Amino acid sequence: MTASQIATEHDAIRSRARRGRWRATALIAVVLLGLTAAVPLDSHPAQSDSLTAHEWGTFTTIAGTDGSSVRWTPVQLVIGEPELPGFVEHFRSGSFKGTLRGTVRMETPVIYFYTANEIKVSVHVSFKDGLITEWFPHASRFQPSAPVANDALYGPHEDGSVSWDSVSIAPSLNVKFPSESASNHYYTARNTSATPLMVPGPSISQSETNQHEKFLFYRGISTVELPLNATVQQSGSIQFYNRAVDPVPSLILFERRGDRLGYRILNSVRGSATLEIPSVSGTLDSLRGDLEDILVSQGLFRDEARAMIETWGNSWFEEGSRLFYIVPRTFLDSILPLSITPAPASLVRVFVGRIELITPATENSIKSALAIHDGATLKKYGRFLYPILEILAAKQSNPEAANRMYEDLSASYQ
Repeated sequence: MTASQIATEHDAIRSRARRGRWRATALIAVVLLGLTAAVPLDSHPAQSDSLTAHEWGTFTTIAGTDGSSVRWTPVQLVIGEPELPGFVEHFRSGSFKGTLRGTVRMETPVIYFYTANEIKVSVHVSFKDGLITEWFPHASRFQPSAPVANDALYGPHEDGSVSWDSVSIAPSLNVKFPSESASNHYYTARNTSATPLMVPGPSISQSETNQHEKFLFYRGISTVELPLNATVQQSGSIQFYNRAVDPVPSLILFERRGDRLGYRILNSVRGSATLEIPSVSGTLDSLRGDLEDILVSQGLFRDEARAMIETWGNSWFEEGSRLFYIVPRTFLDSILPLSITPAPASLVRVFVGRIELITPATENSIKSALAIHDGATLKKYGRFLYPILEILAAKQSNPEAANRMYEDLSASYQ
């Protein structure tokens, strides 16, 4: 074979090799295209390494004489601005929650997301022995979907839940969040660096208007038994008991009388312990700083911790005695299971339990105010005044004395 024939043959071989590689590449592309087509377009990967989620919320209870949580409704004797903006959706109606009795009021859980890249997730949360009563943005579905009676939590019922099936989290979103009143504490939770999100709104005339927010928001009521109970001793000291397997990371015993306040902090609480009511020699600034540090130690970002304290500061630090504690994470997950798909690489959940305490000082303060129809002092107890009064009235051996307490309350607000 001549040199020119050899060169020609080599060219032919290279040409066949190129055609073979092209066919192989094309075949691989076809196979991959087929595999892609077989996967639903709305499917999620099992986990997103670029997604972080943080949640905070509050469980509020009132301690009865035996330390257990009592049934109560947050009666507002002085009507002010609405508790939540009008765009927040409700399970049944705006008045339903006010007539639904339970022992635990789950208040303002918010879920923040952080991501550098746009991602779509689905979120589902349920509440053991309870109902989800409010939420925003619009939920894809909630259970139970049928109407329930006001006493539904004290009979057989399914656990309430809420789901958002299509939450778009996008750093590039530049939108104006809904707003009705700048003074509503709902908006304070937006003061973080969380990534904005978008959710399809309710269908109106076959069209959907997207809703935007800095977080997913929900609330609820339950009769579930929380891990910590507290009993006021005759001496005024507070005995508490942690029923959970895991220790309570931190608790704060708080006391406020007029402009004076005090608090005590205890960490890693197991079993039972007793604390004396603190002297009212502390400052609000030091309390805020210590509480912020506790929340950050549990995994919240500094701006999230501040947003939580600012959201509830007026209520947490009002007149009276109360116990704040960090709910152990494993216990929280057992009564308020949360699923996010795809699962975030990091999920932080920090809930504060708040137990309102009826100490001798609180009893004397309310009784004295009732006797002279001092509405200004009674107003300081806010939504807890009426349920506290029910407990005090139940202690009266004379029915006339109990009735007189309610009459004095009515006269105090005339």
